[in-house]
Amino acid sequence: MTTISKVAELAGVSRTTVSHVLNHADRVSPHLRARVLAAVEELGYSPNPQAQSLRTGRTNIVALLIPDILNPFYTELVKTAQTDLEAIGLDTMIFNSDVPGGHPQEHNREYLRQIRNKRVDGLIVGNFALHRMHDVLLKLDMPTVFIGDLPNQAVDNVKADDFGGGAAMGRYLVGQGHSRIAHVTGPSYFSEAMARADGFEQGLADAGAAADPSLRYEGTYLAPSGEAAVDWLVANHRDAMPTAIFFANYLMAIAGLARLYDHGLVVPKDIAVAVFGNQPEMRYARPTLTRVGVAPSALAHRASTMLIERLNGTYSGGPRSEVLQCELQQHDSA
Repeated sequence: MTTISKVAELAGVSRTTVSHVLNHADRVSPHLRARVLAAVEELGYSPNPQAQSLRTGRTNIVALLIPDILNPFYTELVKTAQTDLEAIGLDTMIFNSDVPGGHPQEHNREYLRQIRNKRVDGLIVGNFALHRMHDVLLKLDMPTVFIGDLPNQAVDNVKADDFGGGAAMGRYLVGQGHSRIAHVTGPSYFSEAMARADGFEQGLADAGAAADPSLRYEGTYLAPSGEAAVDWLVANHRDAMPTAIFFANYLMAIAGLARLYDHGLVVPKDIAVAVFGNQPEMRYARPTLTRVGVAPSALAHRASTMLIERLNGTYSGGPRSEVLQCELQQHDSA
């Protein structure tokens, strides 16, 4: 039977060092950690997780609670957080609350009960996963980081500058010569969606163009509403089409782009298209989408760093709130 003593002997280190590598990887130099892990791999050593948890008081597991695993934004977010956490020896457990599927709050409360019962070391929450349930964060007795707008500031949070990003795109489109611009917003019950919408309309005003309420369509952040928005626009404004359209997220934009094609409209010749978002998948759309936003990987990386700082004790102060600035990228579509 392979023991921790045999791993220590092969690696030429103490049992304590092996324990630190397996339980507190941040306390060990990368070179020493690689040596110990090589010995672990060679001997096939596998520590008993129950005994390890009892000894250290930690499970080395972090839970990730996201609202929609089918949305590429959250796929990238999970991938980045998982990579960052695995780098210091932490495993991840993913919970998909499926907000678009209409799951009730009780469904999410059950997930939170499971998270508590599994005694995870920490939690990262992706914004809408706890829609209208932010107060539960006040009662969570574990290090937690929230990605998105968090009104009650119950835990650490990091978010994109939705208002600033929307405003930048409004100014940009007017600067490109557009004054009659359609606007497909996110749902009015999401604060981030309204911040983007308010920012966009403020950006239009700053650049000398007024927002036209008759060209504003409330979407759902899901692809079908992008198609529906274009159908609505064509049905109601065929004789006086806007020269540009701004979608509040990637899923609506990519579906709207396809629907514009179905209606025989050429982008950007007949209508320019811009989007709020910065997912890696956008590089595959044609024409390439002009966009503004923060990459989900950047949000996830900062959230992971904030959580790790809590777990290793390098930060123990009050809840922090950080805002990442959006980047506007001009491409072929607008």
